[in-house]
Order: sequence, then structure tokens, then C-alpha cells
Amino acid sequence: MSGFNHQKYRPFAPIKLANRTWPDNVITQAPDWCSVDLRDGNQALIEPMFVSQKQMLFALLVKVGFKEIEVGFPAASQPDFDFVRWLIEENQVPDDVTLQVLTQARPELIERTFESLKGAKRAVVHVYNSTSTVQREQVFKLDKQGIIDIAVRGARKVKELAEKHPETEWVYQYSPESFTGTELDFAVEVVDAVTAVWQPTPDKPAIINLPATVEMATPNVFADQIEWFCNHVSNRDSIIISVHTHNDRGCGVAAAELAVMAGAQRVEGTMLGNGERTGNMDIVTMAMNLYSQGIDPELYLADMDEIVRVVKACTQLPVHPRHPYAGELVYTAFSGSHQDAIKKCLAQYNQKQHASPEQPWQVAYLPIDPTDLGRSYQEVIRVNSQSGKGGVAYALEQVYGVQLPRWLQIAFSGAVQQQAELNGGEVSAEDMWQLFSDAYIDHPSPFRLGAFDLKRTTHDQVHAQLISDAQAIEVSGEGHGVMDAFAQALRSHCGVQVSIQEYSEHALQEGSDADAVAYLQLSIEGQQYVGVAIHEDTVAASLNAMLSATNQYMAKQQQAVA
Repeated sequence: MSGFNHQKYRPFAPIKLANRTWPDNVITQAPDWCSVDLRDGNQALIEPMFVSQKQMLFALLVKVGFKEIEVGFPAASQPDFDFVRWLIEENQVPDDVTLQVLTQARPELIERTFESLKGAKRAVVHVYNSTSTVQREQVFKLDKQGIIDIAVRGARKVKELAEKHPETEWVYQYSPESFTGTELDFAVEVVDAVTAVWQPTPDKPAIINLPATVEMATPNVFADQIEWFCNHVSNRDSIIISVHTHNDRGCGVAAAELAVMAGAQRVEGTMLGNGERTGNMDIVTMAMNLYSQGIDPELYLADMDEIVRVVKACTQLPVHPRHPYAGELVYTAFSGSHQDAIKKCLAQYNQKQHASPEQPWQVAYLPIDPTDLGRSYQEVIRVNSQSGKGGVAYALEQVYGVQLPRWLQIAFSGAVQQQAELNGGEVSAEDMWQLFSDAYIDHPSPFRLGAFDLKRTTHDQVHAQLISDAQAIEVSGEGHGVMDAFAQALRSHCGVQVSIQEYSEHALQEGSDADAVAYLQLSIEGQQYVGVAIHEDTVAASLNAMLSATNQYMAKQQQAVA
């Protein structure tokens, strides 16, 4: 019989909250952030961080802008104890940053915790004990009063030791661990007992952290728990409600966001979501979610590549290429329709921004501007066999500056798709440029353009030299415009019908000394040929493009004869 049996699980009971208000609330400012990378994140690693890695990660957290950083469990780990001492003794903690350390509500551990913090300017002592029904009944085998007694004894010890060291500004924090599995009225009872010891005030509040130690229900249920708790706890104006969500159901960020809507003022989490089991709440994702709504996240995330590099180096864990905001591929489109939409939207956005620098960001498939995080537009569109003409054109424009006219996009994208299907993978911009050059630019045989002269009378006249096998052949033509005149010269010399079907040109750079690129489609004896040329002179670029297309025809004729 299969062991996959849903009947052994019970649904999480909904919260009776008749007049919930959180669904109508909107987040308008960032919560207080607390990074737990160096504690919760570190204890979840296969190989805990070395001192040098902790130092590197702490420096990154400070640089990003965290004002509260949980740096370890010093009473339970000598390396954590030594790291806290190094931070304090080596004056590594900026004045506006507060260290936070974790301890169980056990007197001997609390004493060791205070030893580690000796000399700190400001510190959060985070004390906890488990309160959930499962922990209470099956792990500790205590009744509710026994759990309250543990919490109260811990609170008293924290207060006693803090009062002995007034040189440090102490902040008290308590967590009823496994809050999500704790009866709400009992969670309030335990917290009220703790705050009765600490006597917080609006000017000196305590932090009450409500952890989803294990994510047990949908995020809306967690929000209901937070609102219910906020409505029933004592001394609400003297406590800061904090949340610490995990990602067991894949909803850690959503749960934290809805908790803030429900009254939480503070959020604990890790950079990029490392943590036990499926991970902690990802602060980068939540902060960037706020940023995408026009809210200052109060964290500096502009160099996302550095954040990823340091976190990977310190945790020895990969970052998924589809990780929200930070992943290598999250701003990359391979689909042809997506690429076309992005290309068009970016063109309009750039045009509007010149007229109005405060232009709001509105680009299909890109919720934020990748350049805000240090990513380039070159990474936005990448080409494989699923890509279309828009993606090919965008990639070449971003890297090489060429703006393919639509008719050429259609012609060239087929060649790129064929290459992608042949190789079975991505086609880089460099590979595309080589294909493009081979197809349309690099055709110097049998003719190269030598000196030429233009005369403008009733009709335009062109006199030019065609260099073939080191010999100069004089040709001339007359027509309506320079291009028509040169086409007439080629008709006369080659004895074939040459007509211009499409023509486009533009400067590759800004400034008077910019090179020009010309794109031309010729019909020669009823067959279509495309020529492209780049030259510092616009006319020379146009004539060379026509000659490139003509050379393709001539080469094909020679192959047929051979």
C-alpha cells in the first residue's frame, strides 16, 4: 500500500476574526528589518561559516543598510561567542547598527549571552521558549503554566543582568517559538506574562517576535493570527510586533507582507532566503517587492551581483537562476513575443524619458528596471530557437548599435533560428554578429569600391572605380538620386537588371564623427539580395552596401557556372 496518504493530515483551523481589517490595508513604508543570516542562516548550512566568511557577510549586511543584525547564538556556540567578541572588541559595529543575539530562556545560557555582549553600545537580547501544543505536550511534557514559568524566569534573568550593565543600551525581545502552532489566547497569555516582568513603555518598547517557525497555513491565516494577537495583547503601544516567517509552504514572503498589513512593524529574514528546511523569509525579495511599488525599502540593493557573489561565497549555496530579482535569468526573455514587446516598450520609455526624466516605468514583462540593480539591458533579451525577430534585433542593437529595419529583421531572424536549432542552445550576440557579417557585410569579391565622384545636375551622376583583381574599372551612371545612379552604373557594367527594393541608414554613434551603417535590399534578375556596409561617410556606406549585395549575386553566378 502506498505511503502517500493525505488522510493522516488535518487542515489548519481557521481563525475566528469576524471584523478583520488587514485585507483593506496597504503597505506604504518599509518595516524595520532584522537580518538573521549570521544566526538562523548559518545554523542551516551543511558547513557553518568560517570566521572570515562571517566577517565578509557582516560587512555586506552593514553596506546594504541593515540596522539590526542577529549575529549568533553565543551561549550555545563558542565560534558564535568569539565572533560577537571580535565585533565588539575590534569596534566593527557602526554606531547606527544594533547587534542581536539569541538565547533560550535558560538562566545559564542567558548569563553566557550577556558575557558575550560586554562592552556593546546597544544590543538586542532575544530570548525564546517553545509554546506550541506539540512542543508543550510531546517534547517538554509540561502544562501551560509550566511553559509560562520558563518564559517568566527567562525574562527576569534578562532584566536582572541588563540592570547590572547600564553602560549598554539594552533592548528586550521575546519569541513564543512555534507561534503558528500555539493557541492564540495562550500566546497572548505567555507574552503578557513576559512584558509584565519587563514593563516596556512607548519610549522604551520591547520586541515581541511571532515566528512562523514552521509555515502551517496559507498567508491569510497567518495575517489573521497577527491581527488577532495585536488586538488582544496587553501594552500594545509599548511593544514592537515582529514576525519571522519560514518557507515550508513556499509562502514566506507573502506571509510576512500580509503580517505587516495586519499590524507587524518588524520583519526578520535572510538575504536570498537561506534557512532551515525550505528557508527563511527572503528579505531581498520582500524589499524589492516594496521597491517595485514605489516604496523606499530602506535597504541599498543596487549592486545585486555583489550581493549574490558574497552570499554564495559565505554560504557555499547556489542562487537559482530564476530567483526573484537576484537570479541570473529573471530579466531575460527568450520568447519571441516577449522580446518584441520588451523591445517596443523600452524604445518608448527611453523616448519619453528624454522629454520627462520622471517618466514612470512601464515595460512589458519587466516589473522593475534591471539597471536599478546593476544589470544591463544586454541581459534582458537573449536568443535561442524560440526567439523572434525582435529579440535578434534588440541584441544586435544593444551590443553593436545596429538598428535593423523591419524587413531585415524578418530576413535575418530565420538564419539565427536555424543556427539555434542546429546548435540546440543559445546564440550569443557575438555569434549573431558573425552570422550577420558573413551574410551581408563581408562580400568584397569580385568588386571593391575605389574612388568615386558625385555630380548633381538635373539628374544625379556617379562616377566610380570598381577594384577587381587589383585593376580599377571605371563605371558611371545617372539617376534620380545617388543610389539610383549607382544602380544604373552596375546595370550597365554587369549587364543585369538591378533595382532597389528597400533602403535604410543611420549613425552608429552620436557626434559629427560617427560611422554610418546602410542597409539595402536589391532585386537582381528577380532575386532578392541584402547588403550592409559601415563607413565613416554616409554615401560610401550606401554604395558599399549595394556593392555587397551585387557581389553576392555575382558569386552565386560564378558557383553556378563552376
